[in-house]
Amino acid sequence: MLDRLNQQPPDALLALIKLYNADPRPTKIDLGVGVYRTADGATPVFGAIKEAEKRLVEGQDTKAYLGPEGDMGFVHALMPHVFGDALPTGGRIDGMQTPGGTGAVRLAVALAHKAGVQKIWMGTPSWPNHAQILADCGMETGTFNHAGDNGSADMDALRDVLAKAGKDDAVLLHGACHNPTGVDYTDAEWDEIAGLLKDSGVPPIIDLAYQGLGDGMDADAYGVRKVVSSVPEVLVAYSCDKNFGLYRDRVGALYAIGGDADVVTRVMSNGSALARANWSMPPDHGGAAVRVILEDESLTANWLEELESMRQRIGQVRAKLAESGTAGSVDLTPLGKQKGMFAMLPVSKEQVQQLREDHGVYMAGSGRINVAGLTMGNIDAFVAALADVTG
Repeated sequence: MLDRLNQQPPDALLALIKLYNADPRPTKIDLGVGVYRTADGATPVFGAIKEAEKRLVEGQDTKAYLGPEGDMGFVHALMPHVFGDALPTGGRIDGMQTPGGTGAVRLAVALAHKAGVQKIWMGTPSWPNHAQILADCGMETGTFNHAGDNGSADMDALRDVLAKAGKDDAVLLHGACHNPTGVDYTDAEWDEIAGLLKDSGVPPIIDLAYQGLGDGMDADAYGVRKVVSSVPEVLVAYSCDKNFGLYRDRVGALYAIGGDADVVTRVMSNGSALARANWSMPPDHGGAAVRVILEDESLTANWLEELESMRQRIGQVRAKLAESGTAGSVDLTPLGKQKGMFAMLPVSKEQVQQLREDHGVYMAGSGRINVAGLTMGNIDAFVAALADVTG
């Protein structure tokens, strides 16, 4: 049986980590791994998380199973921060905990497939795992261009897709801080998208993985809230890995908004069955820590303050890059108006390799960089290296 399996290519980013770690140069720069870094290059544990974990250690009296839906206190405590005033009433919304945002996307796609969706449209480039999840779930994938030539979103491409999508189609959208381009829809574009979704009847799946790292918690949720307020059915995949710094603890949630309470009850029953067959039940610790924070006003304020400092640092790096103007053939000015941790640079795989070999700059072969890997102390060196390779 097992000898029938074909060798799969290694994950490019994991291979990049090994290369970076083996590089002895003290000036090396890691722009590949998609985690937030401080100005010192660290990925710290939030102070609010540390305090929540302390309380868990002192007060948790069991490690018994939670069930496939996970910690519902966590799920419900997160809702107001995600949906705000757009939070549906009358039983039209419910959710469940998942192993990270990845688990939430996987569960959303599986639910859509079970509900009869045959094809999901996805803007490209997208997070590479989106395509892998769709393929693994047996879902046909349609693509459209996400980022236009001017550094803004390609709304014409999305309009065309929503106009031609079939009755068994759905669309996958990034909620904020688009990975990998950093190109987000504006509020006015989200207003239009909500209207297009309502008129077309195409159900949306929205992946909100970086809330708070773009323009702030409420601003980054504008698109999700506008869509939820406008259409009867939405699936929202949410990640706490970035905005709570819980990467290895895998903390996520899937929210389902339906036309009425009966629909949502049926969605959750199917979600629980799918979760049971996939991961049985999600890991408890990270979700419990988030719940402890969100149930305490003081801890919530501390968390939001820490998150704001992250957002500001990312913004400062982007502004500094934009001020650099051009580096060789690369125009860095659009990075100033893009959002979140990631950006795409128009460089070839050969140039990416040259950046690594000649300058110790490590980035994905696609040209995606994690801007949080840059600091005020190494931006000039990065810009100079980029100019040398692309000039």
